[in-house]
Amino acid sequence: MKRTQHGEERLSEDEIAAWKGMLRAHRDLVVSLDSQLEREHSLPLSSYEVLMVLADSPGGRARMGELADQLLLSRSGLTRLVDRLVRQGWVERKPCEDDARGLYAAITRSGRAKLKKARPAHLDGVREGFFSKLSDADLAALSRAWGRLGRAVT
Repeated sequence: MKRTQHGEERLSEDEIAAWKGMLRAHRDLVVSLDSQLEREHSLPLSSYEVLMVLADSPGGRARMGELADQLLLSRSGLTRLVDRLVRQGWVERKPCEDDARGLYAAITRSGRAKLKKARPAHLDGVREGFFSKLSDADLAALSRAWGRLGRAVT
């Protein structure tokens, strides 16, 4: 990194390109996946992700706070999203047995069916929008890099 005359750090051109490239790639893929899921299944990507996390959770349920953390959403944002999914019949709220104030979000049978229908479109979109643009070597390098970054941040 380079330092300016005021002691501030400045990123190199390669660092800027790598950072902006990651942000653009994420944005473009999210927009594309969201559009495809909405068009084909009337299901926003954020709703798909809630259903996916719940379906993969033990008992098909997760505490609201844990779900917000996994999906990188604010608690209030997740609450609004789960409210919509409850109205659609894809998720239900269940009380926590060990915490009278706590709630679980739980996927319903209807939510599992919706997820099952939408999953092939999501997987195809990820493969087409991301994996098809990478060689096996690129994929291995990214896997290692994301692994290092994940360990560095936590």
